[in-house]
Amino acid sequence: MITKKFQSFKEFYPFYLTQHRNAVCRALHYIGSVLVLFILAYASFTGQYLLLWTLPVIGYGFAWVGHFFYEKNTPATFQYPWYSFIGDWVMLFDFLTGKKHN
Repeated sequence: MITKKFQSFKEFYPFYLTQHRNAVCRALHYIGSVLVLFILAYASFTGQYLLLWTLPVIGYGFAWVGHFFYEKNTPATFQYPWYSFIGDWVMLFDFLTGKKHN
């Protein structure tokens, strides 16, 4: 359970990164996020919009497996859903652009 109250994403993101130190957890986040993008594109181009219902299951499913089984912590999304959602995409962007985090 997170006890600190974050007032901005800029303040939240360093904490978010501390919750993703395990490489397998981060990899599962990346896989889930990339699959979400592929499903979104596929559904958009083929008109199979019912597939959009799978996006939260795929995106959060991979991430939560990473947290519960590898990182062994509670996902920050339970208390900070929007900041965590943004954090997933920023962390993926950082990974894809080679930005290193301590």
